[in-house]
Amino acid sequence: HVPMSWIGVVAFLMSMIYGVKYLRTSEMENDIKSVSAAQMGFIFCILATVTGAVWAKFAWGAFWNWDPRQTSIFILLLIYGAYFALRSSIDSPERKARLSSVYAILAFVTVPFFVFIMPRLVESLHPDPIINSEGKIKMDGSMLTIFLTSIFAFSLLFVWMYNLKVRSEKIFYKISNKEASA
Repeated sequence: HVPMSWIGVVAFLMSMIYGVKYLRTSEMENDIKSVSAAQMGFIFCILATVTGAVWAKFAWGAFWNWDPRQTSIFILLLIYGAYFALRSSIDSPERKARLSSVYAILAFVTVPFFVFIMPRLVESLHPDPIINSEGKIKMDGSMLTIFLTSIFAFSLLFVWMYNLKVRSEKIFYKISNKEASA
């Protein structure tokens, strides 16, 4: 659950970075990388929500409790869902890429607030962060090993999926440009 959330944050950060790169260079490859990262972030965010709901059922007795972290991830899903709605509503590839890049930057500005700040401002059913305010890790050795292994494994899965997505989008872009020019 937590590693998937972490990968979602990393993917949304990558979407923002490639959005900035697109605005600087107008290279369509950066737009492809930005939207691919946003799509992967959205998938991992959904997976984190679903697995978190299963965990919540056993820990708190209900799949959904409107806990601050649950509410935060729900709002992020809405924000990035709107990103995809924006992309699908624009026909011009250049205009779509430019507006999507700006949106990806603005959307990511909300991520640190919803993931790291807001859940700590109000009381939560979620346990305290893994690393406390003194910088000490609050896990025993075996649990920390499993946690770090799953972060590593999900990171590898993300890199593999992301690379496949970017390659397929580049192929699709080349094919659609050939058809448009013909």
